[in-house]
This record gives sequence, C-alpha cells and structure tokens, in this order.
Amino acid sequence: MNGSKLKLELRIDWSELDVLGHINILAILKYIQAGRVNYLESMGLLPLKPENRTGPIIASTTCQFRKPLFYPGKVTVYSTVDLIKNTSFRIQYEVLNDDAEIVAEAHDIIVFYDFDKNTKLVLPEGLKRKIISQAETEL
Repeated sequence: MNGSKLKLELRIDWSELDVLGHINILAILKYIQAGRVNYLESMGLLPLKPENRTGPIIASTTCQFRKPLFYPGKVTVYSTVDLIKNTSFRIQYEVLNDDAEIVAEAHDIIVFYDFDKNTKLVLPEGLKRKIISQAETEL
C-alpha cells in the first residue's frame, strides 16, 4: 500500500536531552507512540470502549535511528498503514527534524484483539475499508 501519511507535529522538550546533548532515544520512541495514538484515534479505534473489549494491541515494534536529534526544535511524525493482513496491519512511521531530515523510521504490527478471550480477531471488513480509504486520502 502506498498512500498519504497522517502528520503530527510535536515540540522537543528540554527534559528529553541526554547527557551527550541530544534527544534521548526513549523520547523518540515517545514521539512514535504519539504518532500511533494519533493514527488509531483518527481511525476511531481509540479510546477503547469498556463494553466492547476488542481493539488494537501492539504485537511487534521496530525502530531504526538514522541521525541525532537536538533541542530546541520540533519533530514531525508521519504515520501510514503500509500492509494489511487478516488479523493485523502495519503502521509505518517517519520522524523528521526541523530540516525535514529523517531521524528515525519505525514499524508497528497492530493486531485486532479480543481482550476477554485473549485471542486475535479477524479485522472487521469495515475497518479494512476505512484503513484503505484513509491511506488513499490526503490527511
């Protein structure tokens, strides 16, 4: 799948500096988490509703750090779904600095899950269509 990307801008906080003067990798993972939450909210998958007890869960996450990030400034996180399977989909992230350089790239495998039965579920057809539609639409 190749489509448009959901954009999220975040301010770099001074408290995210590490002892070497650049942004700690945990802060970058936090930016990716914000991108994930932003994407799942845009799909209507968050917040979870207690009566439903089904929804997304992270099965896997990977991140490649490409270059250091420095304070002050902002980061832009781009999120898009680049793969859909029967019970899961993959969100791809790019984290860019103020100069539009990629500082990190990440992927999450999100599984649709039944929290009462502790088992994965087939993605509902309506959700698959919504993911495809959103990936093809300018966000």
